[in-house]
Amino acid sequence: MKSPNPEDSIGFLVYEVSRLMRRDFDQRVHYLGLTQVQWRAIVHIARQEGCNQSLIADLLEVKPITVTRLIDRLVEQGWVVRKPDERDRRAVRLYLTEKARPLLATMQEKALETRAKALRGVSDEEFTILAAALKKIKTNLSRV
Repeated sequence: MKSPNPEDSIGFLVYEVSRLMRRDFDQRVHYLGLTQVQWRAIVHIARQEGCNQSLIADLLEVKPITVTRLIDRLVEQGWVVRKPDERDRRAVRLYLTEKARPLLATMQEKALETRAKALRGVSDEEFTILAAALKKIKTNLSRV
C-alpha cells in the first residue's frame, strides 16, 4: 500500500491524532491543575490499581527515577497512596485515594467530550472499520 503524501502515512496520522486528542483533553482539564504526565499516571493507576512504579514507568515511557518524583508529587497532592507489597517488603503498590475518585470521574467526562469532538462527522460504520484496522495494526506491532 503506497502513500504518495507523507502526511497520509499511517504513522503520521496516528501520531497527529493522538497528539491533537491529548492537547484537546489537556485544555479541558487544565483547570484541575494536573500536568499531562500526572493525569496519564492517574489513569494508568486507576486501570491497574495495586500496580508498581516500574509498570507506570513502562506505560508512560519514562525512566523509573522520573516516575518516583512524579508519584511523590501525586502523593503530596493527595491523589495517590503507596502501600507496602504484601509479598515483597521492599516493593510498594500504588492506589488512588478517595479524593481522586471524583477527579477520575471528571477526567472521564472530559475524555468523552474530546472523543465526541474527534469523531464529529465520523459514522458508526467508519468508526467500526477504523477501530478494527487499528486493533490489527496494534496486534501486528505487538508481536515479538
